[in-house]
Amino acid sequence: MAMKLGGRRAAYDEINITPMLDLAYVLLIIFIIMTTASVQGIKTNLPKASSSAQLDSKSKAITVADTGEVYFEAYPVTMTELEQRLREQQALDPEVNIVVKGDTAVQYGKVIEVLDLLRRLDLNKVGLVTGKPGKS
Repeated sequence: MAMKLGGRRAAYDEINITPMLDLAYVLLIIFIIMTTASVQGIKTNLPKASSSAQLDSKSKAITVADTGEVYFEAYPVTMTELEQRLREQQALDPEVNIVVKGDTAVQYGKVIEVLDLLRRLDLNKVGLVTGKPGKS
């Protein structure tokens, strides 16, 4: 509220920017949530198989992209980080299901490296994801 000085109203010296900052923070939080929620996974061109089983919703996904990069649950990891995260998952649930998604153009050795790591950790519930037959 403006004060009266000798019958005149005094002008504000400052603008209150608190409401504007509150709005900026809310918009920033909404942007962060929407960006992280839109991460669905890594796009891969899966090889085709004549028969395939349905994936369990509790399965943990390891993706090997065509560039050779390895992802655990859509986050890029090195083989050491992958081993650490798999050990953590194994500690939480010894019967954890693992699915390996490898692009058709990926180097065979990289998929074998991931499968060898799973074997060393005694993770036996492993599946290979394939595409539906007849689709490109």
